[in-house]
Amino acid sequence: MAKSLKDEIVEQIELLDASGQQRVLDFARLIAPRSGTPGRELTRFAGSIPVSDLQMMAQAIEEACESIEPNAW
Repeated sequence: MAKSLKDEIVEQIELLDASGQQRVLDFARLIAPRSGTPGRELTRFAGSIPVSDLQMMAQAIEEACESIEPNAW
């Protein structure tokens, strides 16, 4: 009986040291499907925030980001 793909992967991973196993895990997480809402489904909300609110948000961000607080961290 042939080994399953999963069994072959596990067999190869078991041959790796901890560093190699971590690299495999990092790669698997990188290529795994993401959960959440695809951006194309969010386009229906485009334009739903009033322009005046967007201007207030932009102004608040600009004002808050222009100052440096050296002891904040």
